[in-house]
Amino acid sequence: MKYIIMCFCIMGLMTNGYSQSKIGKAENSVSRSSERSSSRDYDDDDSDGDGFFVETFGGIIVEALMYMTYYTLIETPFETQYPASQAPLTPYPYTNPKKGNYTFSMDEAYSPFRAEITGRYISENKAMKGMNVTLDMRFLKRMGFEFDYHQLWERNFNFGNDQLAFYNLMAKYYRIRAEQIDAWWGVGTTYIDGNVDQFGFTYGLGTELFFANPLSLEVNFKQTFINSETVNKLNLMLNFHIKRYKVIGGYEHLKIGSQRFPTFTLGGSLFL
Repeated sequence: MKYIIMCFCIMGLMTNGYSQSKIGKAENSVSRSSERSSSRDYDDDDSDGDGFFVETFGGIIVEALMYMTYYTLIETPFETQYPASQAPLTPYPYTNPKKGNYTFSMDEAYSPFRAEITGRYISENKAMKGMNVTLDMRFLKRMGFEFDYHQLWERNFNFGNDQLAFYNLMAKYYRIRAEQIDAWWGVGTTYIDGNVDQFGFTYGLGTELFFANPLSLEVNFKQTFINSETVNKLNLMLNFHIKRYKVIGGYEHLKIGSQRFPTFTLGGSLFL
């Protein structure tokens, strides 16, 4: 009899530990809100010294930080003297066989506005699949907007099917604009559907290297903050360009709360 009871206890523990899909665990870890509060006591005797420091050096420090931030994120006076500062967009990568997204020559074809529509298939294993659809728009040589839709599906024979979607809207600034390489940073927001049902702040970084016609290497990273957890997405992709089209293959790593999804991805893009 005691062996039967022990068996039921073990089965109960196993059921509690594995009674969720991987997507379900990810949603629960992100949904947990953390409430943290902290208090600090300040000694009145030190207030005069702090005030003197702020009055004497505060303005200098703030001004230095502003200049450093602007030059790092936007452009330095030194850079404005070079063609990259005013480099226009090409109609599509490798319009000129030796150039990617930007050209330094105003005699070549260029575009004041360009849009790229991308669709990618995602797979971790037979049970975990997904898709990614992106609309990426560039204008004013260095500005951009991106809308990204990401969907995951999980088939679990024990606990049924599960799914999770998130939507990202990001404003982008192309900080490096050379003929063989460009790089951007961006900020925006991401909405996570399902049990999470919340918006979070998102930032991103990315670069594309046009190392040999018709190939390019693309790397980008996005991180979203929701409650006390993060949603991270890292893409490493090799692109094959055919005029206004490109074929994409590579690796995508997702971290949603406590759960990780290492996947491969395959898809294509159209430049408009």
